[in-house]
Amino acid sequence: MKIAIGNDHAGTEYKLAIVGLLKSMNIEVENFGTDGTDSVDYPDFAHPVAKAVEEGTVDLGILICGSGNGAAMTANKHQKVRAALCWNKELVALGREHNDANILSLPSRFIALPQALEMVKTFLNTNFEGGRHERRVEKISCS
Repeated sequence: MKIAIGNDHAGTEYKLAIVGLLKSMNIEVENFGTDGTDSVDYPDFAHPVAKAVEEGTVDLGILICGSGNGAAMTANKHQKVRAALCWNKELVALGREHNDANILSLPSRFIALPQALEMVKTFLNTNFEGGRHERRVEKISCS
């Protein structure tokens, strides 16, 4: 499995911890995020993650910014991307099960780091249910 990850300055600490978790799980990581804490613009990191997911060069993506909103909004401009802004494990599971979310957007200023790590595990270990959800997911794209 290969994961694209991206973050702005508000998500650097979380990104580094998540990358460590992913590597401990033998998951390949493509890092599109900043490694610093100087102010940067989240679209500069969200677009490359979304593009990698859209083009299929990675299996899933993870975005981290202060609120998670800007990164999710940016990613969702891409066709074939379904970025889910989540703040607990239950929303992560539903995003995967019901919406086939392929990018997890985390709000670093509103969740604790241990919680974020658990959410990433849930994201990776939850599958799309299909069934009645399939036709709904097929209606999401504008193309």
